[in-house]
Amino acid sequence: MATMTSVLQPGMFSSDLSCPDWLNAEHETGTTIMAVQFDGGVVIGADSRTTTGAYIANRVTDKLTKVTDRIYCCRSGSAADTQAIADIVTYHLNFHKMEHGEEPPVKVAANVFRDLCYSYRDSLSAGIIVGGWDKQEGGQVFTVPLGGMLTRMPFATGGSGSTYIYGYVDSNYKENMSKEECLKFVSNGLALAMSRDGSSGGVIRMACINKEGVERFVMTGDQIPKFYETY
Repeated sequence: MATMTSVLQPGMFSSDLSCPDWLNAEHETGTTIMAVQFDGGVVIGADSRTTTGAYIANRVTDKLTKVTDRIYCCRSGSAADTQAIADIVTYHLNFHKMEHGEEPPVKVAANVFRDLCYSYRDSLSAGIIVGGWDKQEGGQVFTVPLGGMLTRMPFATGGSGSTYIYGYVDSNYKENMSKEECLKFVSNGLALAMSRDGSSGGVIRMACINKEGVERFVMTGDQIPKFYETY
């Protein structure tokens, strides 16, 4: 009886089996982030899912990162890149505070983010929303998308899930919203994105930043808004 000679070479699939693609993929906060200003402060928010390729590496990531006592950033893109940038900005702003004897304005923090993201635009994968309060201009929202452009906006969205909620934010945003209306605006937007975007999920984390300080909120399980009926 003739034997069949295998065409498979030794070790042909060993590398794929022992080291699947997702192990080599970078950790990304493929995500949904939002921020909106109101009279007296800003509300920022984000989901909590961090992915490595198709693998969910962390279900409860905190993507709202403190930069100063009154300034936070929302991070999207490569987790390592955005964490490093936030640490460097915090370092620079601490020196700014020591030199000037007061908290740095929000626009200063946003410009430091812009400078880093633009200078290293070929090396970094980072989309940042900067939100905060200062005594000069109150609540402010700045967006620093991929490439390092800087724009001040009344509200901003970012991350992979933001493409699913353009219609929602455009139709529901209105000027002079209260703090409670902003919290609802952000939580509804994040919940809608999380229900459609496979890279967004977990819990909803939000923060309200104003003259008094920072108030944090977490929505889990049934607290997350639902917009459809389950049959």
